[in-house]
Amino acid sequence: MRRKEPDSCGFAAALQAIGGKWKTSLLWELHLRPYRFAELRRLLPGVSEKVLTQQLRQMEADGLISRRAHDEVPPRVEYSITPLGFSLNDAVTVMSAWGKHHETWKSRRKAA
Repeated sequence: MRRKEPDSCGFAAALQAIGGKWKTSLLWELHLRPYRFAELRRLLPGVSEKVLTQQLRQMEADGLISRRAHDEVPPRVEYSITPLGFSLNDAVTVMSAWGKHHETWKSRRKAA
């Protein structure tokens, strides 16, 4: 029987940070440059305003992105990736490469 222990390896924490349908896409887009909310919404067709707001807030709370409100009229808010977000993006890129390799392996195995 396995004991329930805290996540000592950190993998569950990493998965939670990127959990959610849009977080990895947001992380990828924001590593390119800062974006305003409306720009992000256009880049991610299918995401609702509510979900985008929730995902951005969660990522900000996790320290992956920063939100900068400019003191202008009309108000302008920009989101950008933090150094912690960059480091997670590196990890996600490695996982993506593994996923592509795994899909290739599965398709070859089916064909055989």
